[in-house]
Amino acid sequence: MRAAILVGMPLAAGLSAFVTRSNTARRTLLVGQALAHFLLVLSLWVQDPGPTLFGLFQVDAPGLLFITLGSLLFLAVSIYSLGYLGAEKQGKREDFQGQGAFINAPETRFTACLLLFESAMSLVCLAGHFGLMWAGVEATTLASAPLIFFHRHHRSLEAAWKYLLICSVGIALALLGTVLLAMSAGGGESEASLRLDVLVSRAASLDPAWFKAAFVFLLVGYGTKMGLAPMHSWKPDAYSEAPSLVSALLAGALCNCAFLGILRIFQVACATGDPGFAQDLLLAFGLCSLAFAAVFIMDQGDYKRMLAYSSVEHMGLLAFSLGIGGTAVFGGMLHAVNHSLTKGLLFLLAGNILAAYHTKSCHDITGAVHALPRTGPLWMAGFLAIAGLPPFGLFVSEFTILRAAFEAGRVIPAVACLALLAVIFIGMAQAVLRMSLGPVPAGMEGGVREAGPLMWGPPLALMVPCLMLGLYLPGPLVEVLARAARLFVTGVRP
Repeated sequence: MRAAILVGMPLAAGLSAFVTRSNTARRTLLVGQALAHFLLVLSLWVQDPGPTLFGLFQVDAPGLLFITLGSLLFLAVSIYSLGYLGAEKQGKREDFQGQGAFINAPETRFTACLLLFESAMSLVCLAGHFGLMWAGVEATTLASAPLIFFHRHHRSLEAAWKYLLICSVGIALALLGTVLLAMSAGGGESEASLRLDVLVSRAASLDPAWFKAAFVFLLVGYGTKMGLAPMHSWKPDAYSEAPSLVSALLAGALCNCAFLGILRIFQVACATGDPGFAQDLLLAFGLCSLAFAAVFIMDQGDYKRMLAYSSVEHMGLLAFSLGIGGTAVFGGMLHAVNHSLTKGLLFLLAGNILAAYHTKSCHDITGAVHALPRTGPLWMAGFLAIAGLPPFGLFVSEFTILRAAFEAGRVIPAVACLALLAVIFIGMAQAVLRMSLGPVPAGMEGGVREAGPLMWGPPLALMVPCLMLGLYLPGPLVEVLARAARLFVTGVRP
């Protein structure tokens, strides 16, 4: 029952937002629903409701982990949106490199699509059926495309169309993979099923040829939505042109939805007893993503695009962890948690910097630490966190993944991963240090203003768990991470 409510509640709120005329009422609906959704998600940690609606919904460890991350990030974004939309109404719009003011985009559609996105995200996380999960991933695309086009500029239009076209091709491939998965389970026979628990229990009887074909199509399809290279080309444009709070959701929640699709089919692959084929593919895509990120982050002039390529890097690390297997999977699940929190806060901070300096160019921004006394230091701390330096959580997860790779004898992939991470660190450090240190650009000393508490408070709140997870892992979180990791060893739900 709670699973259905978690999907239906934001759906109903989103539909209500379309007919609500008052901006105040819509914003109250957005934040109130986000808070109620997060509290209901927390109740799932206390009591597992088990499979519901004939097994179509389930709350297993990976689903619980990702819906919690998505709901927490959505709550932070909804609070941030109060300050953001207020600034939009006052005409303080994001002025992309001085290209002129934007038409006032309808807040009604923006708020409604945010809520519909949360509903779709919840559906993906709670789906226990491959067909239902595919429908949820497709719904996230349809709900988020209008959000990318919020500013109604020709660049945001191009980014939205590119996002729709490329991700739709990926989703189409995932649909074909879902059909092939059904074929591997028996095609049109009555006992065939796309329910996850049924497929796991019958994994040994799946047709190997059909299943391998299904895995390839699902990996490429969901990998496109996840942003694995070389299917990542929509991501830099979408992240750069979307409002910063939307970029935070795309990086911190949407990518996890696509990753969950890959986790589901990988769980079935592990249950067959021979996941080597799947792991080799995941390892290759992981290293490829790291290589692409290393190339494009070097001397990157747009800091939102830099963060987008950073997401390509970290999605590659998630695929890399599955390719290694064993303890690396535990590290990968922890890495997904840390990345969502850190990338979410960085994109929110990027919105504050853009509102203050009116440019996305790394070369035109200096002195952020001095000019923005709250956003600037948080931006520096966020860089240290996303770079995987101690004492932040990403250091722990990356160290766990790489140690597992060396222990498994995968020395060459591990060394390659380390080398690419070093190149990415250098590229990001050049941009972030230039933006953060030094004097404020001439002529802007009195024009750079710190955002209000509604816009620096949510990133500060997200920074707390980013730091805490580098120093201490709570027992309940460790238990859920361990339960999730065990699924990809035995394929049996604990």
